[in-house]
Amino acid sequence: MAIAMRVRAGSGEIKVLMTHPSENGLRKDAKSGQVVPAHFVKNVSVAINGKTVMDGEWGGGVSKDPYLSFKVKGLKAGDRITVSAEDNTGDKGRTEAAAS
Repeated sequence: MAIAMRVRAGSGEIKVLMTHPSENGLRKDAKSGQVVPAHFVKNVSVAINGKTVMDGEWGGGVSKDPYLSFKVKGLKAGDRITVSAEDNTGDKGRTEAAAS
């Protein structure tokens, strides 16, 4: 399963919405009583025109379908935003968008 992402960028702000189940490995399934295995986003990287502007390590405490928003100085219309993510099972996602 790839990590699906949508990116919007404009007016110096980058917004990323990821689609991911995000399980911390501590919750028990209500029907079986078994612990649901950990499955969470562990690395996120954002680049503008090939230059990394944000590189983060996440963990099991991040919610389902995480949303990331931050401001960047000097972001111009047409700049290429690239977002990459990887979860603890090795699934990866990558998307690109142009700033508006």
